[in-house]
This record gives sequence, C-alpha cells and structure tokens, in this order.
Amino acid sequence: MANIKSAKKRIRQTETRTLRNKIRKTMVRTAIRRFEDALKHGDMDSAASALKFCYARLDRAAQKGSIHRNTANRKKSRLTIRYNKAKVG
Repeated sequence: MANIKSAKKRIRQTETRTLRNKIRKTMVRTAIRRFEDALKHGDMDSAASALKFCYARLDRAAQKGSIHRNTANRKKSRLTIRYNKAKVG
C-alpha cells in the first residue's frame, strides 16, 4: 500500500477511471447486444435505431478514451456490414 500522499491520490484516480471505463464498455456491449437481438428477430426498424444507438455509444467511448478510436470504427464497420447483409437477405 502506498504511503506517499500523491501515490494514494493516484490510486484513487485510477480506481475512479477504471470504474468509468468499465461502465462505458458495458454500455457499448449492451447496445451491441440489443442490435444483435433486433437482427436475430428480423425487426429491421428496431435494428436501424439500435445501430444508430451503437454508433453513439462507440463514438462516446472512443472520445472519452475508454476504447481506441480505431476499435470503435472497426466495430461500427462490422455492425454496418451485418445490418446491410440482413437487410438484403
């Protein structure tokens, strides 16, 4: 355990940031899960709105640094491809 005051503060900051990042990542996963459920049930209107919501969650997580921006873009691209394939097929 840290004895120095600045080290103790660093530990508190790290715990807070870790919690925030965990919350943001969970929100992203939940949004993606809702999108996948909508696709699985064939509800394209709901899937479209869920995809838009996924974009917002991914962009926000990337903006805040919880995930890398390229990771967010890769996930958005893959979700869009799945949506387009489901829409056509």
